[in-house]
Amino acid sequence: MSLLRESEIAAELATTRGRTRRGAAIERTYRCTDFKSAMLFVNGVAALAERAGHHPDIAVRYSVVTLSLWTHSAGGLTARDFALARRIDAAFS
Repeated sequence: MSLLRESEIAAELATTRGRTRRGAAIERTYRCTDFKSAMLFVNGVAALAERAGHHPDIAVRYSVVTLSLWTHSAGGLTARDFALARRIDAAFS
């Protein structure tokens, strides 16, 4: 999978809500009601990621979950990152 050009990343960010660029990744932070709901959310994201064969970095701080997406094997952002971000949004909005 090829890396996206900066102009492609900017276009994708404009149409992928809630994401910010952080270095070689895109991130979004989700606020859940408590730790249990955060873990349920993380497990749901894990199921989507497994089906996609593409896995985010996940940070959990009690009820706050941050997902960081980038294609590790390519060393940066690819179309797969934005596709998974949209799948996550569709499933948990």
